[in-house]
Amino acid sequence: MRSPAIAMTQITPPTAPDIFIGLGSNLGDREKNLIRALKALEEEGVQIHRLSGLYETEPVGFAQQPDFLNLVAGIATSLSPLQLLSCLLEIEQRLGRIRKIHWGARTIDLDLLCFQHIIRQEEPLILPHPRLHERRFVLIPFAEIAAGYHVAGLNASVRELLQVCADAHTVRLYRSAQHLQRRMRKAQA
Repeated sequence: MRSPAIAMTQITPPTAPDIFIGLGSNLGDREKNLIRALKALEEEGVQIHRLSGLYETEPVGFAQQPDFLNLVAGIATSLSPLQLLSCLLEIEQRLGRIRKIHWGARTIDLDLLCFQHIIRQEEPLILPHPRLHERRFVLIPFAEIAAGYHVAGLNASVRELLQVCADAHTVRLYRSAQHLQRRMRKAQA
């Protein structure tokens, strides 16, 4: 007699995102601009798996402008890196970004930070983002959602990059990730 089959259940842990986008805004209703950008990403088929809290940050590079709100999103997409870059630029344009001053004020800024550990050194897309490791306004929200993520090309985790980052600009938590998720749900209703 055969023994009864033993049910084998393989538990697959949820896939950790390995594509990350930095979002920022310092003109108009900053929080609303960021939510509109996240919704636009979803409308383009991008799945948002993780969201950091919102961080209020001092501007870097050009100081005579309002403070930014920044966050980092861990996503999944079937788009290639260049297709995703085009999607981000199109969303920026749709949400009213005007490029007048380098590092100047903007309604929305969408940066592709890392894409599946790809290292790419050709314009128009450098991966990982070339200044990712120099900016606390990126590293702090990035560490909130993926501190152990190994950044290809920089040979360090996000946590390790944050520990050695020399950037002294102020970055403070403005709203929690839960607050942002509630706002996203309300916007979808």
